[in-house]
Amino acid sequence: MEVVLGMDFGGTKIALAVCDLDGRCLAQQVLATNPDAGGAAVLARGISAGRALLARAGGGYRLTAVGVSTIGIPRDDRVELAPAIPGWQGVALARSVTAAFGAPVRVATDVKAAATAEARWGALAGPGPAIYVNLGTGLAVAIVVEGRVLDGAHGASGEIGYNLMSASDVGVAIGVRPMLEDTVSGMGLAARGSRAIGRPITAGQVFDAAEADPQLDAMIGTLIDELSPHLVNLVIAIDPARVAVGGGMARSWGRLQGPLERALQSGVPFPPELVLAAYPFDAPLVGALALGAEAAGVTLAHGPRFPAHKPEARRPI
Repeated sequence: MEVVLGMDFGGTKIALAVCDLDGRCLAQQVLATNPDAGGAAVLARGISAGRALLARAGGGYRLTAVGVSTIGIPRDDRVELAPAIPGWQGVALARSVTAAFGAPVRVATDVKAAATAEARWGALAGPGPAIYVNLGTGLAVAIVVEGRVLDGAHGASGEIGYNLMSASDVGVAIGVRPMLEDTVSGMGLAARGSRAIGRPITAGQVFDAAEADPQLDAMIGTLIDELSPHLVNLVIAIDPARVAVGGGMARSWGRLQGPLERALQSGVPFPPELVLAAYPFDAPLVGALALGAEAAGVTLAHGPRFPAHKPEARRPI
């Protein structure tokens, strides 16, 4: 029986799954990225975990292809725009995975892989343009047109984490000016929360503690306030039928939905439907499996099915 390996390299976790060509999951694993170890070590851990997962899936299976989703913009010899993992920019991701597994490999940006999954089997299936918003370790969106994800001229369509924060930022170079991702991301929220309480805290823990801590709750409010005008402007430009939100912060959908809904309803001439993603936490991995199937020359008839799609305990963002 032929199987596909999906690998998702995120800023805080590496998720992997082995599925058959009917979308049935045979084995699955999530491990911490440990970005401080550096890009080469992160890649080696992911490859080692992938080999172990294939062995766990059992005999009688033949690996037919590998799909990989990653933070940043993957090129043949590097990964651009991936500051969350030091050294990741120097990793030849597709080449290394091809050499490790000896099978066809297809690689995509994690948010675009997630949008592919949502457009094919999830909340963005159907007619009309759509937008996938990823609120995770970083910040990005993907634009879906006629069921296909828009790449852009450089593969960087939707990288709104680089948006200008104010008119005074015009003409100021990237790396010098503040960026939207500095405020609107799990990474940024964790940094501000950690400074406020004097010890390390994750974005998920900020959300958990916010109900009892006005200072932390105000930080979440600031995050939503900073995101809202950028989302409204993007929606005005695209005129989508639907906006789906996924990523680690989507675990706190109840805190996010109301303010974002009000911003869209008040600021957009034709407000779209705002929904939680069908694969709110696993869409990049589901998209990676879809990419792997495409690399094998097949299309999965059904979205990959594995237990992580059921309600789960909060994981750190």
